Amino acid sequence: MRNDDRITRCRPSLLAAVALALAAAAAPRTAPAQVTFDVIGPHEYDLPVGYEPWNVFVQYVTVQDNDKAFDGSGDRFKLDPGSRAITGLSKWVHFFTVDSLPNVGMGFEVIQPEVNVRTDATSTVRANTNSGFGDTMIGYAVWYKPTPGTTLGLQTFVQMPIGSNEVSDTNWKNLTSAFWYVPFGDGRWGWTGDFGFVVQSPRDDGLHPGVTVHTNNRVGFKATDLLEPFVAVDYERTGKGSVRGGGETPSSHALDLGAGVLFHLHPKHSLALRYSRSTEGENHGSNDSMNVKYVYVF
Repeated sequence: MRNDDRITRCRPSLLAAVALALAAAAAPRTAPAQVTFDVIGPHEYDLPVGYEPWNVFVQYVTVQDNDKAFDGSGDRFKLDPGSRAITGLSKWVHFFTVDSLPNVGMGFEVIQPEVNVRTDATSTVRANTNSGFGDTMIGYAVWYKPTPGTTLGLQTFVQMPIGSNEVSDTNWKNLTSAFWYVPFGDGRWGWTGDFGFVVQSPRDDGLHPGVTVHTNNRVGFKATDLLEPFVAVDYERTGKGSVRGGGETPSSHALDLGAGVLFHLHPKHSLALRYSRSTEGENHGSNDSMNVKYVYVF
C-alpha cells in the first residue's frame, strides 16, 4: 500500500479557505493539508455600516509543504511522493448598502484561486508540475453591528467547476458561514472568527465528499500603530463520503495552530504574515505553511 493511500481520496473544499482545497486541487491522491477558510487574517470581519459604496482587493498566498499526512489512527506519516504548493486566492469585494437598511452592510465577492504544485521525484515517480486557475467562487455577505465595535454577519459562496483541467475539483460547492469580530480589553485586542459548513456535489470521478464543518479564529493585539501580533486556530471535520457504485470514504478532521503579525501599513493597505502547522488530525493532510495576506482598499 502506498503511503498516500492511507488517507481518504476525499478533498474537502477550497478556501479558503477557504478556501481551502488549494492543496487538494493538485494532490488528487491525498486529502488537503489546509483547513477551509484558513486564509483569513485579523480584522477580516471588522466591517462598517452606513457607508458609501467602496471596493477591496485582497491577495492571499500560501506556500505549503505537502510531505506529511495523518492516517486513520491519527498518526502522522510521510507522503511518498510529497509535493510543494504555491497557491493563491485573488478576491474582489464590492461593499454597498441599501436605503431601506442603512445599518446593515452588504458585500458581493468574486474569488479566483491560482494553483501551482510540484510533485517530488522518487525512484519510481517522476517530478511533475500541475498549475492553473482553480474553480471560481462568487458570494454574498451581510452583517450588522450589535455594538459600535462588534460585527456579526453571514456569508455564502458558490464554487463553480470551471477551473483548469489540471486543478479543478470538477464539482459544485456551497460554503456558508456565520462570522464575527469582537474587540475586548481596552480595544487593542480583537477576536475575528467564523463557523460554517461546506456542501459538495459528486465529482467527475464518482466521489461524493461528505459535509465539512469548520471554524477559524484569530486573536490579535495591536501593540503599536504599525504592528499587531496574532495567534490562529483553525479546525475542520468532514463526514463520510460515498463512491459511485458503492462504498464510502472515511471521515476526517484536522486542528491547525499558527502565529503571525499584521502590519497596518496605511489606512488603505495592510499586510499579514502567518505560519501555520497541524497539531493533530485523522485521514487529513498535515498543514505546514507560510501564509501572506495583502489588502488594498479603493
